[in-house]
Amino acid sequence: MRVTPASPAVAETGRPAPVAVEFAGEVQTVGPDREFVIGREGDLAIDDNRFLHRHLLRLRVSDSLWWLENVGSRLSATVTDGSGRVQAWLAPGARIPLVFRAMSVIFTAGSTTYELTLLTEAPTFEESAHLVAEDALSTLGDVILTPAQKVIIVALAEPMLRREGVSMSDIPTSATAAERLGWTVTRFNRKLDNVCDKLTRAGVPGLHGGGSAYATNRRARLVEHAIAARIVTRSDLPALDEERARNSAPTATEGGR
Repeated sequence: MRVTPASPAVAETGRPAPVAVEFAGEVQTVGPDREFVIGREGDLAIDDNRFLHRHLLRLRVSDSLWWLENVGSRLSATVTDGSGRVQAWLAPGARIPLVFRAMSVIFTAGSTTYELTLLTEAPTFEESAHLVAEDALSTLGDVILTPAQKVIIVALAEPMLRREGVSMSDIPTSATAAERLGWTVTRFNRKLDNVCDKLTRAGVPGLHGGGSAYATNRRARLVEHAIAARIVTRSDLPALDEERARNSAPTATEGGR
């Protein structure tokens, strides 16, 4: 993707334009003369989820730019431009400048995934390319997902894709997602391993690791990335019922899927 410089983001005063923070249908406008904290508590109190940091993200101006900082100690966030073509993983202690007109921020605490949007009227860059979709296969760089691999991502992302008027959802367990597709848990986890391996080799972070929370973390990270990169969208949801019907038929077999 190419980007082109937009109109200057810094006014004559040397201060950038305000940023609008949109979450759960509500919008708050943040001026450049203040810091804005997002978390379990703060200027934007997301949720009383005990897995969510009291302070997770902070918006503030530095060097005439708005920055989004991860001030938490454990949780990471996925930050993407409005189209999903540019994506960054914001680890604890990291920060990223807000340079596009619209930027989505997706993060997971426990089994719940949240999404908020940051909007500015004076972006540093504007998008100048169109994404061309392919019919048969989903691609991400050199990664090619088979229909079976894509449908497991849709199954995990279904609550996020179906949400109406809300900005949070729960990530299904492997057992729940497998049942949704009419698969065994063993088959689902095998396909999930394959997808995570492919994306890890393509440079997507956070899909492999250790610890007791690994299974939950990799499902959440996969959903975050898939939603942010537009690997799956609402238009993919019918594939879930189709896959379920296919596996419920008396003659259904894996058939190389």
